[in-house]
Amino acid sequence: MTRFAFSIAATNGAARTGAIAMARGTIRTPAFMPVGTAATVKAMKPGDVAASGADIILGNTYHLMLRPGAERVAKLGGLHRFMGWDGPILTDSGGYQVMSLSELIKVTEEGVSFKSHLDGTRHMLSPERSIEVQRLLGSDIVMAFDELVPTTSTAAQQREAMERSMRWAKRSREEFDRGGDHAGTAAIFGIQQGALDAQLRQASAEALIDIGFDGYAVGGLAVGEGQAAMLGCLDFAVDMLPADAPRYLMGVGKPDDIVEAVVRGIDMFDCVLPTRSGRTGQAFTADGPLNLRNARFAEDQEPIEPECPCPTCAQFERAYVHHLVKSGEILGAMLMTEHNLWFYQRLMQGLREAIGAGRLVAYAEDFLGRYRG
Repeated sequence: MTRFAFSIAATNGAARTGAIAMARGTIRTPAFMPVGTAATVKAMKPGDVAASGADIILGNTYHLMLRPGAERVAKLGGLHRFMGWDGPILTDSGGYQVMSLSELIKVTEEGVSFKSHLDGTRHMLSPERSIEVQRLLGSDIVMAFDELVPTTSTAAQQREAMERSMRWAKRSREEFDRGGDHAGTAAIFGIQQGALDAQLRQASAEALIDIGFDGYAVGGLAVGEGQAAMLGCLDFAVDMLPADAPRYLMGVGKPDDIVEAVVRGIDMFDCVLPTRSGRTGQAFTADGPLNLRNARFAEDQEPIEPECPCPTCAQFERAYVHHLVKSGEILGAMLMTEHNLWFYQRLMQGLREAIGAGRLVAYAEDFLGRYRG
């Protein structure tokens, strides 16, 4: 049984295409992970997520520990059995949600004390508890617990948060290694922090490499700094991470963000955008996003995207989807989400093929020129 093995099949500039082999399946890279925050990719059945081309999905430690509870999920056979997904699952550490959703947060060296956004109960999420929750869920790729601060924080705050995150990364790794059977089947990724500061990013990368992880994430981006600043950070941050391990850009992103990041050497992505947009009437196409709520689609008999092979585009017209979306019908969210996930997975397949053929630059230029109009 393969616990975790990353192989690179081809490179094109800084970009790589390859695969991550794990016990529950192989993840083709570059990979996009649909987000299944609360043990479901919203508006999609697991088989339909797999049919879109997804090899791996993401679950959320913070949400699942609060509801239905990690211990309950474990009692019911683990997250895979609970939600009916038999492929790999990556779980985030919960740090981002603690900072963005909770009230009355108190950060100490022990961890983060917070008030639940659901019922006001108080909880403590430490590196040890985060790893324990991910172990109870049965995660295949576990994320180290970290502290995220906005890129607008002061330099002192950014340094303090990065250094604390590295101490927490060490504790996360130690707790993971105590996991017995789970540590023998799962992998753990560290998270580089340091906002937009190259020196902080370098110090963070060196600390993570010294601890040793199966993969490395670039964290703390896509939190409002803008695309130019994010790409500028990736220009130096990615090369600081080991070339023989997967590199994961957390929370990204828009299709053009993904293309730009792949060109810079990123292997893995996750984002709520395709599913959230699907529920709010936005469809992704090669010619840019379409707002299906717009009245101009009321009698449009074209598919959402004429060249798309997804089941939604094969069967339904824009006029019908427009009607569903305007009427607030559940089927509208389902069809839109299905199309968007297929679009993202087709993009990843196109990127993998372009890297393998040594024509990524041309592919990226063509895609970005058309997508951005």
